Order: sequence, then C-alpha cells, then structure tokens
Amino acid sequence: MKVGIIGAGNIGGNLARRLTGLGHTVSIANSRGPGTLVELAAGTGAQAVEVTRAAQGADLVIVTIPEKSIPALPHGVLDGTAGGAPVVDTGNYYPRRDGRIAAIEDGMAESRWVEQQLGHPVIKAFNNIYAQHLLDHNLPAGTPGRIALPVAGDDGAAKSIVLKLVDQLGFDPVDAGGLDESWRQQPGTPVYASDFDAEGVRRALEEASPVRPEAFRA
Repeated sequence: MKVGIIGAGNIGGNLARRLTGLGHTVSIANSRGPGTLVELAAGTGAQAVEVTRAAQGADLVIVTIPEKSIPALPHGVLDGTAGGAPVVDTGNYYPRRDGRIAAIEDGMAESRWVEQQLGHPVIKAFNNIYAQHLLDHNLPAGTPGRIALPVAGDDGAAKSIVLKLVDQLGFDPVDAGGLDESWRQQPGTPVYASDFDAEGVRRALEEASPVRPEAFRA
C-alpha cells in the first residue's frame, strides 16, 4: 500500500518506521520541507517530499500534526489520493500548545473539527498510544494482553482499511463507532494513553464522560 504521512514528529516518524518495515511505500512531509527529513528518510526508507505531494497517489494518508497547524495546511493538500483512500487523523487538542479552539471547547469532537478544516472525511486512530509503544509494544495477533487501539469514523469501508492496518501493525483494532463518538478516545478519557487490551478499550470507551477535564480545556 502507498501511504502518505503529513507530519514527521514522534507519531509520524514511528509510523513511517513501522510501515516501511511492513513493506508499505511511504512518503513523508513536514512544514519545513524535505531537506529537514534526510535523516528520517535514510533511517526508515520513506521518501521525504513536499507537503503538497505527500498524498499524491496514496492509498492511505495519515495526518499527524498539532491541531493549531491543521488550518495552515495548503489548500487541496489531500487532492490526488487514490479513490476511497482513508485519511487518518492522529491528532489531539492540547490548549496550552494549540491555543483556544472554540468549536472544540464547545463540545465538538476534535476529529470532527479536523475533518471540517480539511474538507475531507477522516478516521480517528493512533491518538491514544505513546509514540514509542508503536515501536516496542506490538505483538502478533492472538497474543494475550495485546494492546488494542480504538478506531472511529463514519465511512465503513475506510474504517475497515484502518482497522486492518492497526492489526498489521501489531495491535488489536477496536471499532469505536462514528466520528462524533471519537470524543471517547480524546485526552483525559479512560482509554487515553492506557495500553488496554481489546476488552479494556471497549470498557474504557463506555466509561468515558463527554465533559472535558479542566486539564485539557483552555
């Protein structure tokens, strides 16, 4: 599968490492240009590209940048993806970093806001796991205690692709419902940074409160 990654921080970089290791073809971009990604590209086998090229021909795109940077992405940055390609949002809203985003503060799910900014449907995944655990804590399917990751989205076909990718990466995928339910995996909820197995993730999603904790409010 051809994967485009927009964002080369800890999550983006480690997903590039894992995905190239699994045989996927990966293009990765950041806001500073491919010249700043030479070391990452050499270490992962991913191709460093301009952000406007990351999604070109991609079968799946991963957007993994701070919420505050989403509106600054070039117009049409997702144009040119393969038909039906899922766009995965790994982001989380951290007011101390991102500033106040009124719609999210008023109760909109973070990824619904991202979807509106991008003008393209998204699937929420990989937002509740520590970046290093993507490298160190993956396990074969069927292993007791295998970490599970929630995946939320409205497009069933796109979500199915992401669920399969989570499994391929070494984690149990859990369907977390539609995108408006993705608040259940946002920062401050029981599943966030939890490393639960599949049963634990389902229980944590059910126990989540829609009230955003003060620590994650502006």
